[in-house]
Amino acid sequence: MHARRVRSPENPLPPLTFMLHFQLSHKNEFKSLQRRIGLQHRNVSLDSRVPSCRGVRRGERLPSYPICVVGAIERRRHIYRSPLVQPRRPQSKINSALSVLSVVKFVTRMQLTADFFQQAAKVLTVSELTRSIRGTLETKFAAVWVQGEMSNYKLHPSGHQYFTLKDQRAQISCVIWRDTMQPPRQPLADGAQVQIYGTVTVFEAQGKYQLRVEILQPRGVGLLQAKFEALKRKLEAEGLFAPERKRPLPKFPRRIGIVTSPSGAAVRDILNVLRRRAPWLQILINPVRVQGTGAAQEIAVAIREFATPNEAFHPVDLIVVTRGGGSIEDLWEFNEEIVARAIFHSAVPIVSAVGHEIDFTICDFVADLRAPTPSAAAELIVPDVIDLQRQIDRCARTLGRQLLNRVRDAQQRLDHTRDTLQRCLAHKIESYKRGLLHITAALQPRKLSGELMMRRNHFADLHRRLIACPGRLIENARHRFGSIEGILRVLGPDATLRRGYSITMNDRGQIIRTTAVVRPKMKIRTRVTDGEFGSEIL
Repeated sequence: MHARRVRSPENPLPPLTFMLHFQLSHKNEFKSLQRRIGLQHRNVSLDSRVPSCRGVRRGERLPSYPICVVGAIERRRHIYRSPLVQPRRPQSKINSALSVLSVVKFVTRMQLTADFFQQAAKVLTVSELTRSIRGTLETKFAAVWVQGEMSNYKLHPSGHQYFTLKDQRAQISCVIWRDTMQPPRQPLADGAQVQIYGTVTVFEAQGKYQLRVEILQPRGVGLLQAKFEALKRKLEAEGLFAPERKRPLPKFPRRIGIVTSPSGAAVRDILNVLRRRAPWLQILINPVRVQGTGAAQEIAVAIREFATPNEAFHPVDLIVVTRGGGSIEDLWEFNEEIVARAIFHSAVPIVSAVGHEIDFTICDFVADLRAPTPSAAAELIVPDVIDLQRQIDRCARTLGRQLLNRVRDAQQRLDHTRDTLQRCLAHKIESYKRGLLHITAALQPRKLSGELMMRRNHFADLHRRLIACPGRLIENARHRFGSIEGILRVLGPDATLRRGYSITMNDRGQIIRTTAVVRPKMKIRTRVTDGEFGSEIL
């Protein structure tokens, strides 16, 4: 027996697997061999699908049966072909197979084991393998955009939607959960060309991968969206979207102009709301096409007609540009540059009410006010007559209460002022009465004898006080003088001189207190206790 190495990249096998190919003539022999081998070698699998060996003579080489050995090292995958030699003594086919197995065991004990084999990997369950594949896919493909044709669309009673996205060469299953996105404007159907955005995942119950859809749009929407963004950036750079150029809307417009299709639902919604909220309002409708070739030019011309004064109708206070909802293709006429510039150059404030709340157009960004829906635009541009009536009634009641409170406050202040004036007048009158009585009493003739007696008594009192006053004054003065004299004897200069001190003065009688004023040949006088004497400084 000998072995030769043959590379076989076109038919790789899983790692750590042996495979023996031989011919058995009976099914029971195959089962017996499988049982005997499986008890000792769990990594050995049997396959009887090999060409027949009948007609081979004894001693001749049998056809080469592959003994496949694939190691755990991925960079070295080889297939060994081992020609089996027909033994001279007849043996059973099972013994022959076991001899082949012994050859495999012998090979595995050789040094080749260190190069090609490692410990057997863990045997995975189907759930574990599928879960591992799912994790790999969801990690590798986080979120992708895919485009193709829809087929096999099905709306489940639970609300989930299932379909297949395909092209000419492949297909993939897709699912839209009922709470993932809002229902599309146009119903989904087989054959539709769409673009979807979603994540790759695996449906483990069936073992197949699928796309979990989060965004779905028609296939041409991508080009229109790119065109929309480009025009938006251009107009924004030119200042058409600047907030400072937005004009306030009139609070009580008397006449408005509506640019829309006369047969659409949007104009009916606006008229119903305006008729209910503002019956006094005058409404002018300039009919245009809102979809199709040339519709953008008609919309721009209608806006300029309302914004330019003319003799056909009185000027309007406000312009409303509106239409109902639809796809981006349906609303594209309101994304044209000619419409945006007509709104920008309009001298009359413009309200844009195009599509539904989730729809945005270039017209919305240029207009002075963007309304989410046509009905909302009607509610925004005019006040409700019922609300106005309620507000007027509320103001009337408030004004009546304020006037009543003011009248009552004025009455109360008037009463208080009247009481205060009465008290002041009474007090003044009483004062005048007392003054008048005093003057009257003073003007009456007096009795001279009484006056004379009163004056005599007053003089007598003054004389008595004058006689008694000098003696006390002299005694008090003498007492104070004695006190001052005692203080002077203690603190006076003579007392200081008696203690041995002297006082030095210059010839002008000024006391010399420091040596800085003393000069040579200066005459000085010194006073001591019993006199003074003169001297001269050398």
